[in-house]
Amino acid sequence: MTEPTVIVTGASTGIGLAIAERFASRGHHVISLARRRCPVDIVDSLLIDLAGADVVPKLLPELLPKLPTGQGVIHVVHNAAALPHDDALEVESAVLERTLRLNVVTPALLNAALIPCMGHGSSIIFVGSTLSEKGAPRRLSYVTGKHAMLGLMRATVQDLWGRGINTMCVAPGFVDTGMLRPVLEADPMFEREVLDMVSYGRLLEPEEVAEIVEFATRTPALNGAVVNANLGQRQN
Repeated sequence: MTEPTVIVTGASTGIGLAIAERFASRGHHVISLARRRCPVDIVDSLLIDLAGADVVPKLLPELLPKLPTGQGVIHVVHNAAALPHDDALEVESAVLERTLRLNVVTPALLNAALIPCMGHGSSIIFVGSTLSEKGAPRRLSYVTGKHAMLGLMRATVQDLWGRGINTMCVAPGFVDTGMLRPVLEADPMFEREVLDMVSYGRLLEPEEVAEIVEFATRTPALNGAVVNANLGQRQN
């Protein structure tokens, strides 16, 4: 039987890289969609800015020939992210629009292009955030984008009714990545506050999130679910 194809956005670093490594180590054909090449040698890397305008039509001529003929098992992992610092009093349209393209517009258009190729047993996994379901100061664009991603997931579940395509959201808490680490190192007090919010007193490792994503792709009982992976966060 042909191994599944796994498409991972933002697979050059952090959580996306860990996801690509995990699936590649299991013999899956992994395709990375990111601005930089995935450092895993056996991963196919397509270099693309997923927050750019009209990105999906530009991507498809290179992506579609790499997929199985007919309808195969394809797992799509929407992981690409950015962490802009803005708020309700100081928000720039360009930043908000770029964040929404990255979290919602490109994933929705990519899904529309790929679903006809996806057979029973395929999956669409959205990597959201704890902030997909709550707010935080100075993170307006990020929080808005992650909330919108969750809405996209729930709408997609309804539209794929009966197709056997598992669609869900993994919502990590604080993960030790190159995106978060500089923020914490710049403010030791904030880092202490973050760790005090977590029951285990540490950050998640990207590999822990990748393990959950891989489990989700083969667990149709999670269709429509949001899995909070945060080591237990204090309820305020």
